[in-house]
Amino acid sequence: MTRLGARALIEATVDPGSFRSWDEPVELGAYDAGYLAVLRRAAERAGTDEAVLTGRASIRGHAAALVVSEFGFLGGSIGVATAERIVAAVRRATRERLPLLAAPASGGTRMQEGTPAFVRMVEISRAVVAHKAAGLPYLVYLRHPTTGGVFASWGSLGHVAVAEPGALIGFLGPVVYRTLRGEPFPEGVQVAENLVDKGILDAVVPTDELATVAARALALLTGHPAEHGSPVTADPLLPATTAPGSASDVAPAAAGDAWASIALTRRPDRPGVRELLRYAADDVLPLHGTQLGETDDALLLALTSFSGTSCVLVGQDRRTQSQQRPLGPAALRGARRGMRIAQELRLPLVCVIDTPGADLSAAAEEGALAGEIARCLAEMVELTVPTVSVLLGEGTGGGALALLPSRRVIAAGNAWLSPLPPEGASAILYGGPEQAASVAGRQRVRASDLLAEGIVHAVVPEPVPAHEDPAGFARRIAAECVRQIRLQHPHDDTSAARRPLAAS
Repeated sequence: MTRLGARALIEATVDPGSFRSWDEPVELGAYDAGYLAVLRRAAERAGTDEAVLTGRASIRGHAAALVVSEFGFLGGSIGVATAERIVAAVRRATRERLPLLAAPASGGTRMQEGTPAFVRMVEISRAVVAHKAAGLPYLVYLRHPTTGGVFASWGSLGHVAVAEPGALIGFLGPVVYRTLRGEPFPEGVQVAENLVDKGILDAVVPTDELATVAARALALLTGHPAEHGSPVTADPLLPATTAPGSASDVAPAAAGDAWASIALTRRPDRPGVRELLRYAADDVLPLHGTQLGETDDALLLALTSFSGTSCVLVGQDRRTQSQQRPLGPAALRGARRGMRIAQELRLPLVCVIDTPGADLSAAAEEGALAGEIARCLAEMVELTVPTVSVLLGEGTGGGALALLPSRRVIAAGNAWLSPLPPEGASAILYGGPEQAASVAGRQRVRASDLLAEGIVHAVVPEPVPAHEDPAGFARRIAAECVRQIRLQHPHDDTSAARRPLAAS
């Protein structure tokens, strides 16, 4: 595979003729003659004056700042001058309100400069954190190889983090590991594809698809339309065509038998969060895992938009939950990642609730499941962006409660919410599951009951059960999400709206 240098990557990614360099001439400083000679030779070989190029460009019409490593210059290593150039670029991007795309390829700190260069990783990270705190997107494209302090600082702070296919990515480079440990690093660990599998990176993206992926991410994160191209992955949740929904009248679901609604939501063909995205989203950019080395397919995290309204979506995926693979602590940590992205980028948060219940295993207890539910609740009630929770189908126990405290809560006509599965409640009250249907009726679990109690703000009717018209169902849900988002304003006094279980 051909690995592109900094200039070639920029040319392959940005709109023709749009790149404008921000780089000032490098002052070499009071280094010894030997190191100065090394720097001059590195510049001649790489065709750049340092190990990074920075500037401004447009990507499919989206303005962005760029920080791109040149591995040909001393292995892309970060010296004092390199760090100063990166910090200056990040700060300028922040001042000019530009999204930032970083494309590191580096062995880490420049050993010739030692500790003074090493500590500059802190300054780079501080600048990136300030950029994100200003509500600006930070995208990272990790190239081969990215190791050491670069990966452990600004290379791991992206809102979206993708990597070059087959790229070596890790904290400790294999040469250093072998030197220190006397044995080779285990194969297949420090590879981009493995890091995606472990939930550390979002996707593997070939270089020739970077422009498409970056443009789609920028469109979703900034709310401006982008040209559509090939998706980040072949994930089946991505829509093949755009089919945005339109607003519909919202009314309480017809009063009916609670057990009938529960049975409908448990049908294997009932549409879930994937169908919501497939039929009603303008575009979908899936994110993967917690970035902490964990994944849980019970939760889907994505950047998306409905009818031109960009948002972060956190959704419980009914298709991947089972007794063998219930919703666990890692899924809730993934949800909290979505909450942080929404808050940092001032984007609305949509939480889709559709779960038969969280994991009841010893492993879940030891993985702090209860604590993660509590932290989800705590973080959601502190968000200042518009938030909408959607009861799409089953809503059982703490797993449902964790995503409930939005400013606005909506429910599908046959959705329900209960502290336990009805069978479990029946077992507590009657010693067995036989009274589940009658218990569900008395517990007021139905969408219409939740509306009457002020627990939800709107019910999206199901003129026919959702499985009979999945596209129409998805579009009505999406349209109501957009309506509820537009009812909110992130700068208003929302103290009343923050009451998670009370109508406003």
